[in-house]
Amino acid sequence: MHPFPFDVMRERREALERLDLHIRWGHYEIRVLRFHLTTFGPGKTVGFHQHSEFEFHFIPRGRGKVAMGGREFDLSAGMFYLTGPGVMHYQEAHLEEAMDELCLHIDIVDRTTGMKPEDSLAVDRWEAADSRLCMERLHKLPLVPTMDTYGAMSCFLEAYQACIANTVGSYTTIKQSVLQIVLRAVRAYEMGDEPVSLPSRDLQAIRYRLALQYIRANYAGVVTLEDLADKLNISSRQLQRILKTYHGNGSFSSIVEDVRLEAVCRQLKDTAHSVEKIAVSEGFSNGNYLHAVFRKRFGMTPSEYRKRERLHNGEDTTHE
Repeated sequence: MHPFPFDVMRERREALERLDLHIRWGHYEIRVLRFHLTTFGPGKTVGFHQHSEFEFHFIPRGRGKVAMGGREFDLSAGMFYLTGPGVMHYQEAHLEEAMDELCLHIDIVDRTTGMKPEDSLAVDRWEAADSRLCMERLHKLPLVPTMDTYGAMSCFLEAYQACIANTVGSYTTIKQSVLQIVLRAVRAYEMGDEPVSLPSRDLQAIRYRLALQYIRANYAGVVTLEDLADKLNISSRQLQRILKTYHGNGSFSSIVEDVRLEAVCRQLKDTAHSVEKIAVSEGFSNGNYLHAVFRKRFGMTPSEYRKRERLHNGEDTTHE
């Protein structure tokens, strides 16, 4: 027989119950009221009752029954059901077998009422859309048990382990576990809706920016088109097309040269290093090669550029 993974939660039964959890999600606040593992002994019943909050009931082991919405349903391991505010329900364990239940009680508060425009703008719009859609579906879920298709039960154990560990990130892990329980429960009912939209980025533009970042970080050494393409996980030809599209029809070599010349110009203005030393430090093979490239690009030699910049800044150039 496999060990029951949730038995560990009996060691400190009130660990999660003691936490004061208020989770801001989009324009909603989720207040965790109860968060625990309980057991119904064989034949135990809990008469009809209701709560003013949402309660997520998961059955990790055992079997029994639940009555709600005027109907009675059999329960077995791997199932869960949801009871919302004001929903009368009755629970019963099998006469010959205990039934374990993971319970999450939450109160949900819509914070859009009275929210200032600037506060509303501060909320990630994609997260706001996600939370709004989830809450809308939560209120429409049928009073019928279903299978825990997406493994929400595992989130109870993750939250408990994070609580016991009490290390950096534990609080965030617990909050994320609560959100995952809610999300996975909603998804388990698969109401046949169209896929929701997700935020997307211009992948080519992202690759272009990453390419420039890499060139600027490594221009003084050996930088090749093939190495950079490999790091971006694309072909050399694809990278060339991206660079020409986003860099004024520039080639890889011309972009590297531009970056190196920018660095050379900074050195000429800000240091007294020789042209030869600057050339080698900024990726050129020697001073003569830099001289030829610089003159072709700027119509003057590096030394002439240095004098011009210093005259412009009012510096003495008589000893140069």
